[in-house]
This record gives sequence, C-alpha cells and structure tokens, in this order.
Amino acid sequence: MQVYLVGGAVRDKLLDRQVLERDWVVVGATPAELEALGYKSVGRDFPVFLHPETHDEFALARLEKKVGPGYRGFITEYSPAVTLEDDLKRRDLTINAMAEDRDGNLIDPHGGQRDLAARVLRHVSAAFVEDPVRILRVARFAARYAGLGFQVAAETRELMRQMVRAGEVDALVPERVWAETVRALAEPHPERYLEVLRDCGALAVILPELDALFGVPQPAKWHPEIDAGVHQLLALQQCVRLGGSERARFAVLMHDLGKGLTPPELWPAHRGHEETGAALVDILCERLAVPNEFRQLALLATRYHTHVHRAFELRPATLLELLENCDALRRPDRFAEFLLVCEADARGRTGLEDTLYPQRAYVAAARRVAAAVTVDAAARADLSGAAIGECLRKLRIDALNEHKRTSARAL
Repeated sequence: MQVYLVGGAVRDKLLDRQVLERDWVVVGATPAELEALGYKSVGRDFPVFLHPETHDEFALARLEKKVGPGYRGFITEYSPAVTLEDDLKRRDLTINAMAEDRDGNLIDPHGGQRDLAARVLRHVSAAFVEDPVRILRVARFAARYAGLGFQVAAETRELMRQMVRAGEVDALVPERVWAETVRALAEPHPERYLEVLRDCGALAVILPELDALFGVPQPAKWHPEIDAGVHQLLALQQCVRLGGSERARFAVLMHDLGKGLTPPELWPAHRGHEETGAALVDILCERLAVPNEFRQLALLATRYHTHVHRAFELRPATLLELLENCDALRRPDRFAEFLLVCEADARGRTGLEDTLYPQRAYVAAARRVAAAVTVDAAARADLSGAAIGECLRKLRIDALNEHKRTSARAL
C-alpha cells in the first residue's frame, strides 16, 4: 500500500499558500484493508475513508467511465491495480493533478508545476468534457487565483464552450450549481467566476436572469459604465472591498435583475425595475434551492436599494416605512448587511468607486433612533390595542423628523 498527498494541498504548498485541507490517494489497497487499520468509510459513490486520528480524507485510487450525461453520468472503478498516474489523469486541471510521496518527492505527469509558474488553468485531458461541474470549478479557481494573475488556457476555454454547445451544462443539478456558486462568492475575486462562465456561454444556462443584464444600457449620468451587467460586477467588487459576506455578495448580484426585463424602447430608463426584479429573484432562488437567508437579503436589496440611495429626500414617515418593510427594528444585523449592499451598489460605478456614501450611516442611525422610542407607562394607561401602536408610530416619526433636521445641520 502506497499513500500520496494529492490535489489542492500540493498545489497550495507550491504556491506558498496556507494548506487548509489534506487529501490523500491510496494505491494498492482494498476497502477492507483500510477498515482493518481503523479508517472510517464515508464515501457514497466511491471509497473514501477518514483517518482515525487526523480525520484527513483518504481515497482509493480510481478510474471513472462516462456512461451518461451530466456530472452523475459516471461509473467508478477501483482496485489495487489502479495506479497513481491513472488517478491523476482523471482530474480536472493540471495544477490539481500533482501528488507528493511520503518523502516529499513531487509526481507531476501533466505539467502542473509548469502551469503554476505560468499562472495558467489548463485541463488535464480530453476527458475534461465529460463532467460539466468542471466548468464551474475552473471558473471558481479563476475567482480564487485572479489576484495571482491566473488565466484560463485558450484550449480549455474552447473545450468549455464545446461543452455548453453540446448541452452538458443543461444536465447540472441546481443544488450543485448553487454549491459551486456560493463557494465562488467567498473567493477574493468572485466577479471572475461570472466572467469565465459568461465567456464560455454557461452563465446564460445556469443564471440567465443575470446574463440578460449584459448589453442593457443605463443612464450615463448615473452609470458611467452604462452596461447593467458590468455594473453588477463592479458592485460585486465593491462588496468584497467593503467586507461583505457571501449573503451580501449574492444580494448585490441580484439587486438589478429587473433591468433585464425593461423593453428596449424604454432604454436607458428602468422604471419599476425593483418589483420586476424581486419576481426574478424569487424564480432564481426557487430554481437553485437558495437558502432563505440569502433569498431574503436579496429581496430586500432588490426592492429597497433605491430608497436608501434617496434617503435624504425621504419624509420621516416614508423612512419609518422603509425600516418596517425591512423588519429593521427586529433584524438589525440583516439590515446592516442590506445597507452595505446599498453602498456597494452606489460605489460599483466607473470612476465613483471611492465616492462617499453618507446614506448608509444616516439610515443606520435612523434605525437606532426609531428603535429607542417607547410608549411610557402613563401614555399606555389611557390607550389600548391598535391605539398603542399608532401612538408608537407617531412618536417614531417625530423622532425621525428630529433626526432628519439634526443630520441636515451636520451635513
């Protein structure tokens, strides 16, 4: 039995990056032999075991044979006769197809180290076309390593386009699309994920609502970049810059979907895009089984981002309505994320990336002002039921009116 460190751990070690997980390939062994050594079987489709002490993953070297469409259309073959080279050949990218033996010697049959140095994401073999998930993975690695200058090899881009034309991407299950997408959103340059998918045509298949924004013009007065799709990517970059979570980054991508439904004869105006966009967010989230916390923040951003942009123009009663509609008084953390999304939207415009956005602090303070208002015991004694709520609302509007006056003097 021989054991090799493989995949991401080898890649990141060579890139001098922190190695967070270690995966191992076992050659010349059977499942029974590993179980006898105390390894715990966790693989569903092929033999994967957890080390009894480190809990690292150890997989038996295996072969894969394409028997149907999509990423599930494989059968897996494994036996002590499968070699390390057999196992590495089935991997997606050359930089992921390297191994290291127990003595630290590098095994690199496909030029992964060369491609690391050249900053290239290149497929290992023509078998790349058999698994559409590899398109998503390439795009995700592009998002992870964009800061190091990595680019997708021209021949790999062409294979990805061929896969899209052949309908392989249509076979992706929604859950896998979401799993790869949310991982990509956590990367340093998530906009590259979308750019790579759009370049090969996959974005139009898996996220057609987002793809539809590219080529749609916006008023140059407010959006020097003009293109609505480009604006989404710029806003996503700003969300990363502001420290936004994956939820916030997803909300940024969703906030202007309604502009893709504006009839061309009405361009570049997009009146009412907030509500038409909210309907698209619901459709997309339902299709991809997006978790509720992502969906809810995306809906808030879609419906109410323009309210925050116009915050200084809002009457106190309208500002309170915004807080109520966003459930801001009961969900302050989510509301804070929503305000970050609004700032990312405002900054995600060519030449305006460093523009101040005082609306965020103004609306956040308004929430605190409204939340601090209470109906005292003396007033409650003379009121009941809905009257108490109406009194509280009036007091909050009065407080927000004072907040507006105070803020105007400060500005």
